[in-house]
Amino acid sequence: MAITTEKKRTVHAKHGMYTPKFILICLGSLFFSASYNMLIPELPAYLSGLGGAQYIGLIIALFTLTAGISRPFSGKLTDTIGRKPVMIFGAVVCLVCGCFYPILTTVYGFLLLRLLHGFSTGFTPTATATFVSDVVPPQRLGEAMGIQGIAFSTGLALGPALGSMIKLHFSYSVLFYSSSGMALLALLLIINLKETLPKRQPFKWELLRISKNEVIAKEALPAAIVTFLSYISLGAILTLIPDWTEAVGFANKGIFFVVFTVSSLLVRFVAGKLSDRYGRTKIIVVGLFLLLIAMLLMGFFKTQTGLLMGGVVYGLSMGIVSPAINAWTIDLSRPEQKGKAIATMYIALEAGIGLGALFSGWYYHETISRIPLVMYYCAIFALLGIGYIFLFERNNRTNN
Repeated sequence: MAITTEKKRTVHAKHGMYTPKFILICLGSLFFSASYNMLIPELPAYLSGLGGAQYIGLIIALFTLTAGISRPFSGKLTDTIGRKPVMIFGAVVCLVCGCFYPILTTVYGFLLLRLLHGFSTGFTPTATATFVSDVVPPQRLGEAMGIQGIAFSTGLALGPALGSMIKLHFSYSVLFYSSSGMALLALLLIINLKETLPKRQPFKWELLRISKNEVIAKEALPAAIVTFLSYISLGAILTLIPDWTEAVGFANKGIFFVVFTVSSLLVRFVAGKLSDRYGRTKIIVVGLFLLLIAMLLMGFFKTQTGLLMGGVVYGLSMGIVSPAINAWTIDLSRPEQKGKAIATMYIALEAGIGLGALFSGWYYHETISRIPLVMYYCAIFALLGIGYIFLFERNNRTNN
């Protein structure tokens, strides 16, 4: 009997996933995500009020620009000084920027803040994904990425809805300070985590020197390419959906984000497990097909029902694609350079979001009738992602 009990304990230790570390990192992800996402629905109107309507496409593009630029640094630092300091830095940036939005009230001051605010997502998510891969069993990595994604997506859903509610009942200043409050909660959770990098180096300025070989993890490029093609649509959605939501008759601009995130939460419980069981690329193809359908729905049906239907399918697609791509990136990476691989994937993610936001904002130019065509173009990129995966799998079979 004693031997049986000991075996059970050993198996549980080996396969257990829901440890205090994992729970804390998930809660930190929730509050961090809510912090910067709660601003998104109201920023287009805020910038227009400052006299910068023509710069709406830069709201997301500038944010993702610095996030993308900072990825090589965050990846290298995650693999050298540790996961925890990198997460803390990103949360502090979120906290500080939220406090400065009410102070820098010119168009150029606002755009500068968006540029600086991007450092938050350039650092924290890179270290977070690496931290998760450190504290869960490898055979449950897809499942873990799905659960952590649920936490992040909950912030993505609650943030915009809460942000719009705060703006409706209070003011932009209260909204910005509330964003800082969410970042503070994330920071307090992260500080209580124990570092997982075994051999850490002390920080020194030389670590910020990035050679060309340290920018991209070549082994992670397949996952990065699919990420880029998948997330172009998100850049367009973040830029256009607030105005599109208002155009079809919704008062709360965050309603779309609630619908798509709830849908995403429902599928993430099983999507990660399915990628562990059946393989990453097969599950990603399913998600990309749903992404294609979602963009066609939002472009074709110019009604509240069409928007909500598109939001549901879009949530399902991203709930399937996101944890599978994250786990695939770890699968492709070298054990000692997981941060670099994840940073590479996130560079592609930021490039997709940034370019999607920039070009959709440029083409849109406050002309509602142009939004459906943007959705159709995003559907084409999803189709290209499916085609790339089929080519990748065919080459793998040929080489093996």
